[in-house]
Formats: sequence, C-alpha cells, structure tokens
Amino acid sequence: MDGMDILYLLIPLSIVLVFLIGAGFWWSLKSGQFDDLDGPGYRILMDDDRVRAEDGQDASLPENPPK
Repeated sequence: MDGMDILYLLIPLSIVLVFLIGAGFWWSLKSGQFDDLDGPGYRILMDDDRVRAEDGQDASLPENPPK
C-alpha cells in the first residue's frame, strides 16, 4: 500500500465533514439558535426618552436657566 492511497480516503471524508458542519450551521441559523434574546431588554433600559428640539438642543432643558 502506497502512502498516497490514504488520500483517497481522507479527501472525500473531509469533504463530507465540511458539508455536515455546513448543514449543521445552516440549521442552527434557520432554527433561531443565534437570536439575541437579551438585547431588546437592555435596549429598552438604555433608551433615551428625551425629545430633541430641531436646533439640536435638548428640549427638556430650559432655554434661560434661572440666575
């Protein structure tokens, strides 16, 4: 048996393995395994509810602060 004969087994085996890993990854994407469940809750907490005026000033701050 020649040393190159093992390549006839390893190359097709590695191709099959790549396709199996790709199929598993594709399935995990389609089934929602990588969905972000925590992000929306944090975005609600970090949301800036203040309204901005058209000139870029914060509308919740008084224009002429008391002296």
